[in-house]
Amino acid sequence: MTDLNAVFSALGDETRRAILMRLAEGELPLSRIAAPFDMSQTAVTRHVHVLEDAGLVTVEKRGRVRHCALTAAPMSDAVSWLESYRPFWVERLDTLALMIARETNND
Repeated sequence: MTDLNAVFSALGDETRRAILMRLAEGELPLSRIAAPFDMSQTAVTRHVHVLEDAGLVTVEKRGRVRHCALTAAPMSDAVSWLESYRPFWVERLDTLALMIARETNND
């Protein structure tokens, strides 16, 4: 089972979300992941470790190069958890729509 706290914590940082977006296009060496960010490779490595600890990324060392790949299953678990709240929000939004319609018709 996925540790949803770790997943949501990892996803709470925009740099880590950007890293995941880059990895969604395919596996990359750590140096290529770090290239577009205005921070040291060490700082990017720390972000990758957080993602790895949350199960969102796998890191494989080949020779001297660390290759990173996206692991989407933990995000799927997070989506499933969020999806369980859909009926709650649908009901609230339907109620809001009815209230707005009534207000508009009363004007």
